[in-house]
Amino acid sequence: MSKANTAVLSAKHDVFQAIADPTRRSVLKLLTDREMPVTVISGHFPMSRTAVSKHLRILAEAGLVKETKVGRETRYKLQPEPLQQLKQWLSYYERFWDNKMNALQHFVENDNTVD
Repeated sequence: MSKANTAVLSAKHDVFQAIADPTRRSVLKLLTDREMPVTVISGHFPMSRTAVSKHLRILAEAGLVKETKVGRETRYKLQPEPLQQLKQWLSYYERFWDNKMNALQHFVENDNTVD
């Protein structure tokens, strides 16, 4: 196997991949206010605990959750810092929305109608 292929296989998930799934976004929302064990998290979803654990692993690889062992239990806590990457990426595109909103405002205020 080439060095490039090895790097791809060992690469962790990034923030964009991690939040692409609606279940993972829901998990992040659950963890906003407090840390939770996988048993509690999985109780919020219509899937197995193993499936929820896979989602948590992807979130952990992206640095969005932190795992802490407490006895035999693993608890998960939101780590919001990596979301800053997303915020920076989206801020670049805000100008396009601002331009569209300004054009719409101009259109409405000038009472332009289509004949």
